[in-house]
Amino acid sequence: MDFDILAQQLIRAIRAHRSQTAFSRWLGYKSNVVYTWEAGRRWPTASEFVRACEKTGIDVRGAWTGFYASAPPWLETLDLASPGATATLLADLRGNTPISALAERTGRSRFAVARWLKGEAEPRLPDFLRLVEGSSLRLLDWLAGLVDLSALPSAADAWRRLEARREALFDAPWTAAVLHCLELEGYDGTEGWVAERLGLSLEEEQRCLRLLADSGQIRRVKTRWEPAAVMAIDTRRYPQVNRELKAWWAQVGLEQLKAGNQGLFSYNVFTVNEADLETLRELHLAYFRQLRAIVSESEPGERVVVANVQLFALDPGPGGR
Repeated sequence: MDFDILAQQLIRAIRAHRSQTAFSRWLGYKSNVVYTWEAGRRWPTASEFVRACEKTGIDVRGAWTGFYASAPPWLETLDLASPGATATLLADLRGNTPISALAERTGRSRFAVARWLKGEAEPRLPDFLRLVEGSSLRLLDWLAGLVDLSALPSAADAWRRLEARREALFDAPWTAAVLHCLELEGYDGTEGWVAERLGLSLEEEQRCLRLLADSGQIRRVKTRWEPAAVMAIDTRRYPQVNRELKAWWAQVGLEQLKAGNQGLFSYNVFTVNEADLETLRELHLAYFRQLRAIVSESEPGERVVVANVQLFALDPGPGGR
């Protein structure tokens, strides 16, 4: 993805019907700064871009709220059109990702990335876009909360592919496991091999392969299916469907437990204060982030695994919360 071109198109999209000169003046600039932005000669900072969005009536806070599965409390209090908010957002998105890894993903120096995360400097728009994508792999979801992505030629095709892949997952949740099964060393393309490995019917195997192929996630190479270009599929943009998928995999876990699968099935019912419950939530999220980091580096593929992690309060809590 060319983030410079994407930034130009994004500015053009929020400008809409206004002329560059009029938009510049409307934003409070004396010169035609928008022309230089769209020409790629200079760039607004992340906070300047947010201010421009808010000036046109775009709900930037709503876009971030929709981006998060559970919006952090500070999101309601920060002035998002401020450099401090930029640093807070980036640090939160980064999580436990090492600065060196984020620098490698964005193509920027560790020194620059560290300064952006600490709020010692503010990234210009293209670098802000790089950081959001590098830390979350969900830049398109955030942008979709701001503008119609069909207005961004450099992102429109990728967005259509992502939506098609989500649709396949919604239609057949087993596609996620079937896709990873194709990465296993023992897979040789034999019809029914995936079904036998996962305990599916041949019909379900064929249905999942068809959906994966139609959505561009796999391609036929001689006698076997192979995964195509990797694209993260995150379902948080659609909360109701996301809940249904979680419930579906929880049911798969229940079936595995009842069948005597030797996986780890643990529970602990306990009493805890509110502060420690929040600490447990943070540990829960940290564990899941670390799990995903290990998975991303694990080679070769030998097993298809589900991590179904749950933490929830049974009572409504103080004040009925």
